[in-house]
Amino acid sequence: MRIIIITGMSGSGKSTAVKALEDEGFSCIDNLPVTLFPKFIELIGKSREEVAGVALVMDIRSIDFISGYTMAFQEIQAIGYPIEIIFFDATDEILVRRFSETRRRHPVAEFESVADAIHFEREQLEGLRRFSDKVFDTSEANVHQLKEQVLAYIRGSAVSGVMTVHLQSFGFRYGLPLESDMVFDVRFLPNPHFVPELRQSTGLVPAVRDYVLEKQSTMTFITRVEELLVFLIPWFRSEGKSYLTISVGCTGGRHRSVAVTEALGRLFSGLNVRVTITHRDIEKGNS
Repeated sequence: MRIIIITGMSGSGKSTAVKALEDEGFSCIDNLPVTLFPKFIELIGKSREEVAGVALVMDIRSIDFISGYTMAFQEIQAIGYPIEIIFFDATDEILVRRFSETRRRHPVAEFESVADAIHFEREQLEGLRRFSDKVFDTSEANVHQLKEQVLAYIRGSAVSGVMTVHLQSFGFRYGLPLESDMVFDVRFLPNPHFVPELRQSTGLVPAVRDYVLEKQSTMTFITRVEELLVFLIPWFRSEGKSYLTISVGCTGGRHRSVAVTEALGRLFSGLNVRVTITHRDIEKGNS
């Protein structure tokens, strides 16, 4: 039975993750007190009901969570149940804006401003973030994109022995994806934005793709990256890593990074990995 802990910053998309896991057949509980966690898992283990797994949202809303999660997690692992921790995060600016737009009250209510509450929450959760198996940065992701990313992780990590590689393009203009394991900057490549007939298209269009990929600098770059990944992936596997996020960025995330990300996706066919591809900023203006 898979036991997944959904945690992270308030307003970072945990509710979306819960809905995605419910669709996958997980039994989900929100805000379970950490003191009840071991007993709950014991009862689920004895139940005859078949479930894909258990997903529990545990965060700063529970008074004892910060001080008690380490002991509770160790107790569960000691009786033979591995725990996966998924941490959801976003930049402070994005979180402040989300609370302002929804007019929700921040769970840490003793502070005068939402910004102060977010700062306190981030400090309290920093240790758990470092301990997590997967971090999702939801700063620039909409609800549908986040759901796709969560499902890709859940389905990929459930396949024994097969690593899931998530390739994503992005624009540096909109911020670095916090969940990245590796980041490649392709802003040095020739930019289709300065070619009038290509400016309004994206890296998914053949004319733009060819403009980017047929350059000698691009071909050399992709060859070097392929050599690096062929070397690294077996080592990641040997460390038990089941999910790898590789981000490729250009200025706006529409042209160069998209074309290169698609090209890298085709390189993984012989590496026994499951590949997912998203283009985070492809719809955001022209650059």
